[in-house]
Amino acid sequence: MECYYNVGKIVNTHGVKGEVRVIPITDFEERFTPGNQLLFFKDDHDENPETLTVKSHRKHKQFELLTFESMDNINDVERFKGGVLKISESDLHDLDEDEFYYHEIIGCDVYNTEGELVGKVKEILQPGANDVWVVQRKGKKDALIPYIEPVVKSVDVQNKRITIEEMEGLLD
Repeated sequence: MECYYNVGKIVNTHGVKGEVRVIPITDFEERFTPGNQLLFFKDDHDENPETLTVKSHRKHKQFELLTFESMDNINDVERFKGGVLKISESDLHDLDEDEFYYHEIIGCDVYNTEGELVGKVKEILQPGANDVWVVQRKGKKDALIPYIEPVVKSVDVQNKRITIEEMEGLLD
């Protein structure tokens, strides 16, 4: 069975010329290059995704604004609100060492260098220079772990295990 991976969530329309606002769930901006094909899923149970071809792409604030071939006004794209854009597993890129797909990191258990469980990665934020992994902890507020060399010591996606160096103030 084919696996699909999220690359963006359509949160709204933008203007009247068929543009949609997408919150990216990928760090590969080229996913939105005009001519690329994306699969639109209305929800997680959608068994017949619609293939869309990117016509245009531009950035606006924290959003990606996209238009699709043969969809030139708001009425054509209104139905996409709340849906998700995905790619098939066969469209995944080969990554360099120390690069990971979001779906490989989300769900990993995070341990400190003493081997104590810190929590589980539930989300990845892209606030600026580096990604920040949101780690859900039992009985405490979520921890924000910057994906930088001094903090993240090892990532084992096969065993869903990440080891971090607890720097002062990191888990307060």
